Amino acid sequence: MLGKAMQAASSRADKAARALWQLRLRRSHSTQSNALSGALSGIRVLDMTRILAGPYCTMLLGDLGAEVIKVEHPTRGDDTRTWGPPFKSYERTPAGQHADGAAPPPAFPGESAYYLCVNRNKKSIAVDMKKKEGREILVALAQKCDVLVENFVPGKLAEHKLGYEDLRVANPGLVYASITGYGSTGPFSRKPGYDVIIEAEAGLMHITGEEGGAPVKVGVAVTDIATGLYAHGAIMAALIRRAQTGRGQHLDLSLLQTQASLLANIGSNYLVGGREATRWGTKHPSIAPYEVFATKDGSVCIGAGNNIQFTALCRRLGRPELAEHPKFHSNAARVANREELVAVINQVLAKKTTSETLEFLDNSGLPFGPVNNIQQTFEHPQLKARRVVQEIDHPFAGKIKLVGPAVEYSESEAAIRLPPPMLGQHTGEVLRSVLGYSDHQIEAAVRSGSTALYNYDI
Repeated sequence: MLGKAMQAASSRADKAARALWQLRLRRSHSTQSNALSGALSGIRVLDMTRILAGPYCTMLLGDLGAEVIKVEHPTRGDDTRTWGPPFKSYERTPAGQHADGAAPPPAFPGESAYYLCVNRNKKSIAVDMKKKEGREILVALAQKCDVLVENFVPGKLAEHKLGYEDLRVANPGLVYASITGYGSTGPFSRKPGYDVIIEAEAGLMHITGEEGGAPVKVGVAVTDIATGLYAHGAIMAALIRRAQTGRGQHLDLSLLQTQASLLANIGSNYLVGGREATRWGTKHPSIAPYEVFATKDGSVCIGAGNNIQFTALCRRLGRPELAEHPKFHSNAARVANREELVAVINQVLAKKTTSETLEFLDNSGLPFGPVNNIQQTFEHPQLKARRVVQEIDHPFAGKIKLVGPAVEYSESEAAIRLPPPMLGQHTGEVLRSVLGYSDHQIEAAVRSGSTALYNYDI
């Protein structure tokens, strides 16, 4: 009897949670116009992350229309606000006339390029979670949010009664994503982790670099970024699941597991064939030719992944007979005789400029491309045609250029709507509009040191 009663109570709770979620969804849809909107319009995200992996995730959610509330320390803000140079200089001082009780904002040398790259489409509130009143603000916000994303060391937020088990009681529909270096369980769970450390520890650095040379880190923090992408996808899946059940869930992500998953075929080579990986430079261990070749004034990358493509390359090289030669007639043969094949290709390309090589290979059906620097990348005609680089007005730094959303949707929108916020720019707005705070309550929160109210004269 007791078991049936508990099942019935659980069923009623599930139905109530589903009904609450569906009501919230209907309300969010009713406020939208007929114009294209983001797929996550009406979803509110509490962003308790900093640096790269977490902010990258929440930026993607913001691009899709979610309201993202970024929580920052009242005086320091996100670590990356000071990571520079370069900084985008202020065209006017972000001070203005301060309202009663509003302190002057912290002095930064400008807007850090690092901070700008992953913090668009967010509102910033300045809250100190170590203060009792600050924790109360964050708990109240979590009750009003659909998603919470954090990247503290496991257990840190629970110490402040802000862990998943604490917050799910008042908000059973909360999707709570935790991004850590090593995950919430296991012997390394309490160890902090940066991207470069995980690159070393999870095999990526071991397989990156010149053949026979020292390990090299990848040129961009791919482990952080990939973890942010994983988190973004996991949150979307959890929101779909919530629409079915009315219940949120805890998502446990780690840089270490992400990087292990990114080993892909290299990891499979070891797991299936017992083959330890080595560094190959730009070469591919299982395909030839598939690497960078020097020209008279630069470099070009060429990949021939099958016999059709290799035959096309041989014709352009003026050596069509190589496609049928026993040393090169199959990919396995080409891999076995890689050095001899590369020497033949180098003999031709070393006499040409990069521009001549690109023209030489054009319309061959062969995948190829120049090794571009960053300036050349952003001047790429295809990226320009796709409007990858976009400009937005910043209230103090003027026009800033950002790399826009990477996906174009036919029935919804991914867009840059808001510039990256100033520290605490939206504290008063969020406390009033989301939590219903009065001016008196806001003043009390400021006096307690739990929050900071900056008037940026915007």
